[in-house]
Amino acid sequence: MSSEQPIVRQHILDTARPIILTKGFSAVGLNEILSAADVPKGSFYHYFRSKELFGEALLDAYFADYRERLDALLGADGTTAADRLMRYWTLWLETQSSEDAAGKCLAVKLGGEVSDLSEAMRVALERGTGRIVERLAACIREGVEDASLAAELEPHGTALALYDMWLGATLLTKIRRDRAPLEAALAATHKLLKPAFPAAA
Repeated sequence: MSSEQPIVRQHILDTARPIILTKGFSAVGLNEILSAADVPKGSFYHYFRSKELFGEALLDAYFADYRERLDALLGADGTTAADRLMRYWTLWLETQSSEDAAGKCLAVKLGGEVSDLSEAMRVALERGTGRIVERLAACIREGVEDASLAAELEPHGTALALYDMWLGATLLTKIRRDRAPLEAALAATHKLLKPAFPAAA
């Protein structure tokens, strides 16, 4: 593989992400993506053997980027683990209730659409979301150890419950065009984690 090939492949994925975040997976044709990326259609199959495998690669790239941002948000920075977790959830509320499609959650956008259409993409979603839960669980574990979170919390179960709640709240925010479900999720998160600082107003 030449040094140019990974660059072109990533360019196609980067170009496609905001389009699919806006329109969904099934509604977007390859011609639209390749035209936006200025890549000949014939070369698409050099990088992706099918649209389904392209979708799997798109999800894998999205979750890899997401984990990098998550590590930056949750990594040790001199603050407590509780502080870092609540910053993450607050940022989630702000990005998922904004009008900027580029910051929206691809798991929410595609989860219901592709899980019954493509096993490969369903597995990519399961794999990606599972790794996010693992990272959240690690931060919750740190919070229990540094006493900034309630000692009785079970890290993985708590992380899974919170992530599930936030995905559901994000979907409801899309349906209702109202950030109230995300605000309720933030309040419930604070109540569940019982961080050692006052709840935000």
